[in-house]
Amino acid sequence: MAGVFEQSGSARNGGLKVIVVGGGIAGLSIAAALGETASVTLLEREGHLGYHTSGRSAALFSETYGNELVRALSVASRPAFVEGGFFEHKRGALHFGAPGDDTGIDALASAQQQLVPSVRRLTAEQVEELVPVIARVTTCGGVFEPDAMDIDTGKMLQAAAAATKAAGGRIVTGAEVLEISRHAGGLRVETNAGTFETDIVVNASGAWADVVAARAGLSPLGLSPKRRTAFLFDAPAGMDIRSWPLVVDLRESFYFKPDAGRLIGSLADETDSPPCDAYPEDLDVAIAVDRIEQSTALRIGRPSTPWAGLRTFSPDRSPVAGFDPRLPGFFWLAGQGGYGFQVSLALSRFSAALLSGVSIPQDMVDLGVTAGMLSPDRFLAPSKYQP
Repeated sequence: MAGVFEQSGSARNGGLKVIVVGGGIAGLSIAAALGETASVTLLEREGHLGYHTSGRSAALFSETYGNELVRALSVASRPAFVEGGFFEHKRGALHFGAPGDDTGIDALASAQQQLVPSVRRLTAEQVEELVPVIARVTTCGGVFEPDAMDIDTGKMLQAAAAATKAAGGRIVTGAEVLEISRHAGGLRVETNAGTFETDIVVNASGAWADVVAARAGLSPLGLSPKRRTAFLFDAPAGMDIRSWPLVVDLRESFYFKPDAGRLIGSLADETDSPPCDAYPEDLDVAIAVDRIEQSTALRIGRPSTPWAGLRTFSPDRSPVAGFDPRLPGFFWLAGQGGYGFQVSLALSRFSAALLSGVSIPQDMVDLGVTAGMLSPDRFLAPSKYQP
């Protein structure tokens, strides 16, 4: 399993010390990828790993989801998902339109087919056959990505933590970063669990990434945490939902998908939020229920176990991975938005290469991914740079 997290290139960093801040999938993936070439300590402010966004994911891998750079990183991640055994089921993903949405559905199909040739344009009859609660008279058809996959997120988190420890890395929970400062050619990290000295700090703290940067004396990049609410509800009596795909309306105003015999529903909302332990809003749940019931034959009644998580986006909605020119040794790995799991295995290889001073993995070069596309420099005015 550890092979999934090995970095590309042959450089060995020997005594290089790296502190990773954040115990979600981003931090755990880079910690595991660096484990063979550096001395790694991962700091997590909560009492256990994957507490916030990584523990509240809808857990779907889709190569048509996100902007062009996100999709390239997703494509680059797929082989490692297969190697690690992190795919659970072939789920599929369906976007469907209402009557009169033909132009939008046709455009979506054309755009997605350029990226993923297996994508198909479905008729209204085919949509109803695939998801019987969408009547053919209520839809113009849809766009189907057959190879979208359910992800075993728990297995991914556990595998990355195990790989980090197997390589001699240290994981410290309950360790909130209070201050980061320069020290003897490196960096000193003050936490409520003690003081750590290091060569490099990787800021993989999700919704708190700008907060951690401020504690290093840096102005923010403008990352935006956004709340998304979800809930569970029962499938229609007597209906087998196991083969249903993720279902999203054309305007992405709601979605639902099977999960362990029940259905997950969501408003697919992006509500601005401060970094926090996010909680669901009753209004968001109610709106989602109404939209799903208005567009399908599903009758949800009283949904159960609602939850919320924060999806943190950069200003251009692409991830950030690279050294901050204002503070030597400070490395950003943040802004994964709602794509954290599906891009994590590519981003960790990419970041490990930058941190180790070796070439960017060739498969990502072939997909058009460059260091500049992910660098924090794109959000910093030249006047703010420090030599």
